[in-house]
Amino acid sequence: MHAQNHPSRFSITSAIFDVLDPIPFGFFVGALIFDILYSNTFTVLWVKAAAWLISIGLVFAIIPQLINLGRTWFGKARVRTRNLALNFWLQVIAIVAALFNAFVHSRDAYATMPAGVWLSIVTVLAMVIGRIVLAADTVTYKEVRHGQA
Repeated sequence: MHAQNHPSRFSITSAIFDVLDPIPFGFFVGALIFDILYSNTFTVLWVKAAAWLISIGLVFAIIPQLINLGRTWFGKARVRTRNLALNFWLQVIAIVAALFNAFVHSRDAYATMPAGVWLSIVTVLAMVIGRIVLAADTVTYKEVRHGQA
């Protein structure tokens, strides 16, 4: 009987990435909801809460994106596909849009509209499209059958 050793795909960076990657998306979606609420009600609370959510989302977006950078462009054992690279660039677009959105939200509440809503939409759409592209990327792994040589 011959045992085949396959390299493990687990690493501490993969675990950190899997834990931290969904967090910014939730913050940015919350900011979009609060921006829409502000544009309908003009209650300053909503735009200030959106500013906080964008700032916290940016803090949580940096570490997973740095890990994604290493996995996409510098990974030795990982095959880089076109969809993986496209997801990386869409995440970069989302972070840049969120950064501009944070600057827009640092202004007076009335001055944040309509740019704040549009930048929130761009941020969320870039992240959603990146996830859809990544989910469509099919990677085939060889199945290990136990008991066969």
